[in-house]
Amino acid sequence: MPKGIFNVPYAVNEPINSYAAGTPERAELQKVYDEMWNSTADVPLYIGSEQVRTNKKNDIRPPHDHRHVVGHFYDGDASHVRKAIDTALAAREKWANLPWEQRASIFLKMADLIAGPYRAKMNAATMIGQGKNAFQAEIDSACEIVDFLRFNVQYMTEIYAEQPISDDGIWNRVEYRPLEGFLYAVTPFNFTAIAGNLPTCMAMMGNVVVWKPSDKQMLSAGVLMEVFKEAGVPDGVINMVQGDPAEITDICFDHEEFAGIHFTGSTGVFNHFWKEIGARVNKYKSYPTIVGETGGKDFVWAHKSANPKAVATALVRGAFEYQGQKCSAASRAYIPQSLWEDVKNYMEADLKEIKMGSPRDFTNFVNAVISKDSFDKIKGFISRAKESNDAEVVLGGNADDSKGYFIEPTVILAKTPDYESIREEIFGPVLTVFVYEDEKWEETLDLVNNTSIYALTGAIFSQDRYVADFASKKLVDAAGNFYVNDKPTGAVVGQQPFGGARKSGTNDKAGSAQNLLRWVSPRLIKETFVSPTDYKYPFLEADE
Repeated sequence: MPKGIFNVPYAVNEPINSYAAGTPERAELQKVYDEMWNSTADVPLYIGSEQVRTNKKNDIRPPHDHRHVVGHFYDGDASHVRKAIDTALAAREKWANLPWEQRASIFLKMADLIAGPYRAKMNAATMIGQGKNAFQAEIDSACEIVDFLRFNVQYMTEIYAEQPISDDGIWNRVEYRPLEGFLYAVTPFNFTAIAGNLPTCMAMMGNVVVWKPSDKQMLSAGVLMEVFKEAGVPDGVINMVQGDPAEITDICFDHEEFAGIHFTGSTGVFNHFWKEIGARVNKYKSYPTIVGETGGKDFVWAHKSANPKAVATALVRGAFEYQGQKCSAASRAYIPQSLWEDVKNYMEADLKEIKMGSPRDFTNFVNAVISKDSFDKIKGFISRAKESNDAEVVLGGNADDSKGYFIEPTVILAKTPDYESIREEIFGPVLTVFVYEDEKWEETLDLVNNTSIYALTGAIFSQDRYVADFASKKLVDAAGNFYVNDKPTGAVVGQQPFGGARKSGTNDKAGSAQNLLRWVSPRLIKETFVSPTDYKYPFLEADE
């Protein structure tokens, strides 16, 4: 195996299992899925060495069968949050002083546990609790989290190796200290890998963490904590608390030792966090680090030279995989008039073949959206489009929440470029298309650039290299992850570091060394071997 610096195993992307019919990994995943489906998971709070269960007990219900209970989790109160902070701070000195290779070993072991004995359990928990099909779970809760762990170890060693030059007689060196205080991780429902990465990448750099997972991701969050413990994360380094999000956040933000937040979620929440942190800045020992990846209204723009089948496939995959519940999902598309009928027909043919239902049936491409609130919001956009004079539902549009929160992949044709579903984030299986006149492709790029407050991901399709170059430059600020002749989803750790600008976040590129640098505070040490004993410099000598 090729080696990285300091002889750490060099990170390579975890191979993706196919789960094709007849494969052993498919049989194992189905077995573990059935075991988890027919048992009752119990997910406590994790504070130091304690597993805390309270009288505030909540059901874990699969989004594709909301009448079925697969487990329970517990809400804590203010006392539990304060205890988690105190426990983290008590663990800080010992953890920060642990040699880097000892910390690295823990997270490399964690990666091997998830890639091996925990793989099926992680994937089954993600399928059941978050409504992902086997492939979407595999690329998330197995491969991506493993990649985050292994690549972050490599990045950590590269950061530590980055040292200043030294002149004769002195030695300059940099220590990459963890931040002073505790860090707060707030993670979303839609990616188990994000839930795993946000607390671990901070802890890897020597920090201690209070982690609040989404209440819609608790089944896989519980499995992650099992892995953290088995891998040897010391008590107090990562503490998992759940409960009232506003209360947990307020207590963390109000503590003088609050040193930073790593967040993935909505833009509105992140805006509120930034405001609250700013209002309390005089309280803190140091300026907190604020890292966030938030919303998106991700685009696909096609030129008349594009391959219509490739465009249609990118739209179907980009918009409807995991029910459009990816921050990077294709949500708005700009298609030239000359291609629209072909693109629509290809999409229609695909959507007629696509099956929707439980992830336990591996032939289902589309599953349920995450919750009743999400279902109602998405359905509202579709219903308004059906009634609007400025839009038309051309594909899909049906919804049923009698058993699970199922919404058909839906394509809305916007007759105006500022229709609500082409502007506003929906976070569901809804794609809005605006058809433009072929010769107006340059001004349509202005629409792409100016319609949304977000700048997360975007894609262009063109077989004309001059056009592709022009569009890439024109849209330079429109997306932090920009794709040419490909869908705007599917960023791979180590290959496409992920993050967006504008109101899509701070663009600190998860899956790169840039992100890890946010969680350290460098200390420069200059050591002089033979110290001067005379203050005089040569220029002070008098002329003869």
